[in-house]
Amino acid sequence: MKSSRENLVRLKRFQVEEKRRQLLQLDQMIAEFDRMANELEMQVLAEEKKAGITDVNHFAYPTFAKAARLRRDNLKTSQAGLIEQRRTAEHLLSEAEADLSKAELLESRDSRGRDSDHDLRNAV
Repeated sequence: MKSSRENLVRLKRFQVEEKRRQLLQLDQMIAEFDRMANELEMQVLAEEKKAGITDVNHFAYPTFAKAARLRRDNLKTSQAGLIEQRRTAEHLLSEAEADLSKAELLESRDSRGRDSDHDLRNAV
């Protein structure tokens, strides 16, 4: 029969894996936002080159370039928020890993105790 410690270890392992998945998702989103922002930057540069105007305040500055700049800036802001979330997730992962280590240590002590009790009963 499984002990409550074994169940605790399984739960802690699940929590660690979930935190790792969250980190991976955040990394993917950060990379995707970066890729999209870079594409927008290239579009802005191409539009500015085509129009021959790089001054955002110029009355004839391309509307598309303004919109792309705004979108790029919004992506960068969102990316900064994701980076902050990632830092928090890293911290939570390290805490979950520490909890898992403690639970595994307790479970291994329990199983050694059960094994030694079993050996003593068989020796008698």
